[in-house]
Amino acid sequence: MNPPLARLAVLISGNGSNLQAVIDACNAQTLPARVVVVVSNKPDAYGLKRATLAGIPTEVLVKKKEQDRSGYDKELAQLVLNYQPDWVLLAGWMRLLTASFLDIFPNRVVNLHPALPGAFPGTHAIERAYQAYQQGLIEETGVMVHLVPDEQVDCGPVLGIEHVPILATDTLESLETRIHQAEHNLLVRTLVQLIQPTTF
Repeated sequence: MNPPLARLAVLISGNGSNLQAVIDACNAQTLPARVVVVVSNKPDAYGLKRATLAGIPTEVLVKKKEQDRSGYDKELAQLVLNYQPDWVLLAGWMRLLTASFLDIFPNRVVNLHPALPGAFPGTHAIERAYQAYQQGLIEETGVMVHLVPDEQVDCGPVLGIEHVPILATDTLESLETRIHQAEHNLLVRTLVQLIQPTTF
């Protein structure tokens, strides 16, 4: 008898290409999980359409002007809790989460970041890596998947890394394309390891 599929809540703010990689892996049964909800803080996020096409429930929660971050995150946590996820996946979620959310899901929030550990935390990581390469400071960048235990930015315990060399022929667009490919592969691979840890 197979164990029950892991329940994933996926938080997005934009295109949702990493969400699509997860949906495809679930459908192909290479990832023993199912996405139980996709939540966005942006009503026009294309990832919501991807979820709808896959028959996945969607929720939109826009921050109200009078809300502080903690108040918004409490509301977000309650919304996500309704779907009883085993893991909360941040796949292009463009808001920093506070303890009001993270404390509800201790060691169960997973983030994907398009840089190597300790390099280029925060936004525009790919552009910043490309600029650093142009300045002769680095020869490669990469992607990491990590846990989000607290409010620090892109520096939780690392679950997986993939290195991406920067080529002399790269444009920013070609580098972005290769990094997104690495993201899709690493995210699914890491989730499989997280959900089905190897036992000896």
